[in-house]
Amino acid sequence: MSATTQAVPTRIDSRMPTLFIPHGAGPCFFMDWNPPTAWDAMAGFLKSVAGTLPQRPQAVVLVSAHWLESVFSVTSGARPELIYDYHGFPPHTYELRYDAPGEPRLAERIAALLGQAQLPAKTDPHRGFDHGMFIPLKLMFPAADIPVVQLSLRRDLDPLAHLQAGQALAALRDEGVFIVGSGMSFHNMRGYGDPHFGPVSDEFDGWLTAAVEAPPQSRHQALVDWAHAPSARLSHPLQAEEHLLPLMVVAGAAGEDGGQRVFSDRVLETTLSAFRFG
Repeated sequence: MSATTQAVPTRIDSRMPTLFIPHGAGPCFFMDWNPPTAWDAMAGFLKSVAGTLPQRPQAVVLVSAHWLESVFSVTSGARPELIYDYHGFPPHTYELRYDAPGEPRLAERIAALLGQAQLPAKTDPHRGFDHGMFIPLKLMFPAADIPVVQLSLRRDLDPLAHLQAGQALAALRDEGVFIVGSGMSFHNMRGYGDPHFGPVSDEFDGWLTAAVEAPPQSRHQALVDWAHAPSARLSHPLQAEEHLLPLMVVAGAAGEDGGQRVFSDRVLETTLSAFRFG
């Protein structure tokens, strides 16, 4: 799909699912780690995603935990640069490339759909793709030939607003657009590597799985009230829950479709999971 010749993806027969993925730790999949196999299962899951889709996506809308703005914002450049927003990693990880094209007209449409839902939004022609986008997509779609538009979170971290944003974009799924939330189901930096946080992550993950797999109306309310869940604030500290909120967007875009946990692994002493809708 060319950004210069087509305004929106064409309608297709099969609705695309939505997906929340764990994106790992910085460029973890492309460097040595201790233990060496720590991220292998997650990498294998990400590599398998394309084969589970009903067709090749016309475009990807990726919601990254690493972009927060006062209003929802959308990358609208035709060729966004990469933002190496991780620190202290080996030099070669700052030379990784993922030269996927943008899709400016789709970006404009996304901003318009959000606006119609009374959610102020803007396009940003200068914003690049952060590592919440290019690290997992290098595994999911390594050819980098599918247009990508990145959607920010809103800085107020309101779960309801993020669910509503997903609802506003749900129609894109019928046009071949794959909506992906990139974050982490557990994200407490002081908990990684600490065995005391294993049971904490297990408890929250169990609650989160039950919430995702509940009937849509119950799911919606549970995710809005996620901060009251068992071990919620130990798993996502106050004002640092940005790695969970991409899940709200993809759950909102799911509409009445069911959700399920499709991947889970123990990494850095914590349970990390992925969830799919539709």
